[in-house]
This record gives sequence, C-alpha cells and structure tokens, in this order.
Amino acid sequence: MTFGWTARIDAMHKRRMLQSLALASTLTMAAPGSAGGIYAVDVRDDRVIVRFDDRVDGASAFLLDTPRRIALDISGAQVGRGQFAPGNGAIAAVRQGQLREGTARVVLDLSSPATLGDAQIAPDGKSLSFLLKGATDSAFRTAVGRGRTNFDAPANMSARPQKRLHSITVPIPSMARGVALPPVEGARDGARPLIVIDAGHGGHDPGAINKENGKREKDVTLAIAQAIRDQLVKSGRVRVALTRDDDKYLVLQERYGIARKLGADLFISVHADAAENAEAHGATVYTLSETASDREAARLAARENKADIINGVNLGGQSGDVSSILIDLTQRESMNISASFARLLQREASPYVPFRSAYHRFASLMVLKAPDTPSVLFETGYISNADDAAFLASREGQQKIARGVARAVEVHFARKLAMHGGAAGG
Repeated sequence: MTFGWTARIDAMHKRRMLQSLALASTLTMAAPGSAGGIYAVDVRDDRVIVRFDDRVDGASAFLLDTPRRIALDISGAQVGRGQFAPGNGAIAAVRQGQLREGTARVVLDLSSPATLGDAQIAPDGKSLSFLLKGATDSAFRTAVGRGRTNFDAPANMSARPQKRLHSITVPIPSMARGVALPPVEGARDGARPLIVIDAGHGGHDPGAINKENGKREKDVTLAIAQAIRDQLVKSGRVRVALTRDDDKYLVLQERYGIARKLGADLFISVHADAAENAEAHGATVYTLSETASDREAARLAARENKADIINGVNLGGQSGDVSSILIDLTQRESMNISASFARLLQREASPYVPFRSAYHRFASLMVLKAPDTPSVLFETGYISNADDAAFLASREGQQKIARGVARAVEVHFARKLAMHGGAAGG
C-alpha cells in the first residue's frame, strides 16, 4: 500500500507554513517541552514514523473498531490540542490528544483494515516506527481482540539525527475553555421545573447513518430536541435548556454535567437507533442500570459510551470499565424516578410515536450517570429503517415526538406537585 503524504512540524521555528503539502494536509502539534513533544508523523510507503523532539520512555498500541483505527499511547510524551486533516491510502486521518499527564495518544483513522507490525522505538528514543499491514475484516477483528501491545524504548539511547523531508509550522491554539452553560428558556419563575434536552452526537460524531439516504443521527436528534424545547416552552409550565443548539461536539460528561450545573429536574437524551436488520423499528426508552437488560441494551451501551473516544482520544477522562462506577443512594433514587418517567413517556407518547413492544430497557449508559438527576435516553426510532428514518427527519414526525414528550413531562411534574402537596398522585 502507498501513502501520498509526509507531514512534519518543525519544533524549532514558529513561523507560518513554509511549504504546502500535495493534499493540503495540516497537523497541529505540541511545542517542545521537557518531555518528548510530538512534532511529526511521517508516512513512507507502508512504514509510519512518529517523531519527538526529545526522548520518550516507551509506548504501546492497540486497535479499535467501528470506526477502525490504531491508537498509540506514548509514555513521556506531550502534545497540544489541534486538528489533523485527512491523508489518503489506508490512513484517513491522524489525530493526537493528551491521554493523561506524561502520556500522549496518537490515533490513525483507517480507511481500510490494517494491522500493526515491527513496532520499535529508535535507539535515541526520539522516534517510534511501525509497519502497516493490509488485513481482512476477520483478521482485523482478531487483532482488535488481542488488546494492547507494549514496546519499550531501548536501554542504549544513541543519538541518531533524522533527515527532514518537509517542514511546516502551524500556530498552536490556546487551551479550550470550559463549556458555557446554555440559556434557559420558558417560564421565568425559577421555581418551575427545569428540563434539559440533550441532542445526541454532533460535530465530528455523526452517530448512526442511514445507508440508503444518508440521514445522520446528529441532525435528526438536534431537530427533535429543538421541537421538544419549543413545545415545552409553549406550554409555559416548565423551563427548558438544550445541551447543544447547533452542530457541535460535547463529551458525555459535559452533557449530563450541564444538567447538573443547571440543577435540572429531568434530563432527556435524544437519539435514533440503528440495527443491521433494516426491519427493526420503533422507539425505546433506556434508563440506567449497571446490568444491561439484554444483549441489545449491552451493545447500545458499548456503542454510545464510545462517543468520547470516537477519534481515539478519551475525552471523558473516565475509566474504561463503566460498570465499576459506584452508585450511591442518591443515584438509586434518581434511577427509580427515571424508570417511572420511562413508563410514563411510553404511555403518553404512544398516540404519536410507534414504540417497540419491549419499550423500556436498562443499560450502563455513561450519559445517564448523573447521580442526582433523573435521566432517560430516548431512542426515538431506527434511523436504519426506511419508515422510521422518514418519520424522524420530517417536521410532522418531529412535532409528534415533541407533543408526546411534552405530555409525559407535564404529567410527571403534576404528579410530583400533587405528592408534595399531600394529595394523591394522578
């Protein structure tokens, strides 16, 4: 296989781009520091070389599927925040991120299945190289299952200067600030219940995609979330906020973190399901459980919890073992309220939205992990199903979903008000 680009960042100069590459690809890398700063990723035929401005301590690699990518974790390395443009050949894109202090991650998005071989760190500790080997889908999945491969830097670090083929310099953006809280709309009475609606996916994460018409989950969820907001605001009984009101990316903790910071009384994450079986259709409501209710719920949790590492970099900063999270008594109360609302949502929205027969399921979903906010994930239908996709993408369908959710929200808080007032719940 052949790759038609070589990208290098000169860490010794801070001028603008010196040379345009054939495919106008750009890398944004870290400035050199006491640790080995990544300043170049070279692709020469089937060999990839990651270069550092100082020696690193060691590295490891593993493969990820859906989408396919190779992740390299480099000990003793530092990177900066940046954007990587796609290349060509088997490598579709190159990205980097600071996994934790002292460990950087470089990710190669693959356009075709490939495995990693002959990985080694140079004697001077300033470069890591490996071969990309074309593979079948089956061989790639087998390699994914093998997990992480470790390779340490050689004990004898003799200097070996690198020949520079291309050199570009790009500005390093400043550190991103925290996510700004969204505006709260609706009733001006601060005592009114606050509902936070979360449109799933967004930005570089399109979510599920209909293979026939190209409809993307991130687009339909945003339109549905906006329709729900408008319907709730029109009622004048509650306050509403959206985690995102445009096509931007939020990590999972930011999504429920917004709800917690705003003091939300209810969090609804809107999604569209997908399945290999194009006949699968209907809405489903998921609530949190450390044990999935069935294999399908477990697969959903695995897919949605990957949203924070869709580019290979774990932006959530959480342990990969989601099931290890301890749930305190406050969260158990929230889980009970969430389950109650899930049943109510199906009852009230059924006249408007077709539900699956097994409409309520439990899964260990990261986006539902807020310990003190009742939360549900509403899979409004299957974007992989022709009829559901048309319904979800249509204004009429979005309005029907919004009416169903609004009815459930109103009944939910009317019950709470009656209970707190000492009257019997309706």
